[in-house]
Amino acid sequence: MAHALAHLSRKTVRHRIATGRWQQPHRSVLVTHNGPISRAQRRSIAVLAAGDHAVLAGVSAAEAGGLRGYDDSNVHILVPTGRRPVGLPADVVVHRTTQLDAQDILTIGRPPRTSMARSVVDAASWVRTDDQARAVLAASFQQRLVAIHGVEEVLERLTHARRRQLILHTARDAAGGAHSLAEIDLGRLCHVHGLPQPARQVVRRDATGRRRYLDASYEQWRVYVEIDGSQHFDPRHAWADMQRQNDLWIAGDRVLRFPTWAVREAPTAVAAQLRAALLAAGWRPS
Repeated sequence: MAHALAHLSRKTVRHRIATGRWQQPHRSVLVTHNGPISRAQRRSIAVLAAGDHAVLAGVSAAEAGGLRGYDDSNVHILVPTGRRPVGLPADVVVHRTTQLDAQDILTIGRPPRTSMARSVVDAASWVRTDDQARAVLAASFQQRLVAIHGVEEVLERLTHARRRQLILHTARDAAGGAHSLAEIDLGRLCHVHGLPQPARQVVRRDATGRRRYLDASYEQWRVYVEIDGSQHFDPRHAWADMQRQNDLWIAGDRVLRFPTWAVREAPTAVAAQLRAALLAAGWRPS
């Protein structure tokens, strides 16, 4: 509002709002068009409306930094403890903190937002379920938006962060090569059921010499695991996966395939089949 009044009279500003040429989502914020408000504009409105020291945070800041495929209809902002912004748009969620160091804030670009590492840690802390926390962490590492040392540094300072240990373990799993949530779940399943940990995202070359990625590999016993996500409903992906599996079978390897839901919802059954395959291939429990 103050910027508009520096160039136009108050009467002119009110007229443009009254006639619908401009929009006023908050008493101190004007949108100088009458069309739909974009996601990026909603983020800016939220921070401007919250006033001094407010920053875009959580999944909203991560989205502004490039995170894809993890939509949230709300806009999350972070303010210092003690501040109580009022009259905010209905989709704005305010979080408060006593720990917001200069290194946590990116001032390049608008609106100001938390760093990617802080954004991801906060997002994983604020979502409703542990699975949602794992999903946002896995997506952030898969899209190479964050590094493990950044997450660890944030967690060293946020000693009382919600889900602190879950965030740390999931981030380390993801940084170690688990490029999907299901692969992280598979690693956890192996730990719980006393199975060896597989290597993840191992590169093999198929019969034509093309590089193929295996979700999980027990190279010593020539046992491999493929986890089928939603992309496997696409016939082109399904055929590529079948060719990759056939190449392995032709070479005499064992390939197990599980849908993502089974890794999470039926871990005992998955572990039983994996154990049987490893035992048949010569693995012996220590």
